[in-house]
Amino acid sequence: MHRLQTEHWFSFAATLAPPELIGPVAEGIRVNFWLTGGEAKGPHIRGKLRAEGADFFTLRTDGVGVLSVRTVIETDDGALIDLAYEGLSDLGADAYTRFLAGDLPQRLELRMQPRLRSAHPAYADLARRLYVGVGVGEIGRLSVSYDVYAVV
Repeated sequence: MHRLQTEHWFSFAATLAPPELIGPVAEGIRVNFWLTGGEAKGPHIRGKLRAEGADFFTLRTDGVGVLSVRTVIETDDGALIDLAYEGLSDLGADAYTRFLAGDLPQRLELRMQPRLRSAHPAYADLARRLYVGVGVGEIGRLSVSYDVYAVV
């Protein structure tokens, strides 16, 4: 058996605008969560999340939320890092029906696989690693937070 080893790369917390409901579409219920800012800090990345980008969230009929996020980190030393990730959140088999009835989950356990890219020389090697992240979304507080790990 192969052993999975990870190294904590950074953590981030972001604030969100109130959800923008697109509504039921073929793939599920579409909701946009626009980012209003945030902070990244850790042993390899420190800076702020710009107030741009969003989670283009889809709640599938099986109750699984699909994350599709894109934003930019501006590091303390002036670099720009493109942060994009896909992920999942299992909200329960009846989550789709509950959502349609107006019963929104207040807390989401989030799992994601981010891609990090930068043209800045200090961060040019970010795209050479595979990352995984675990986090929490709190709808009532309009916030998300993650810990991001590099697979080593």
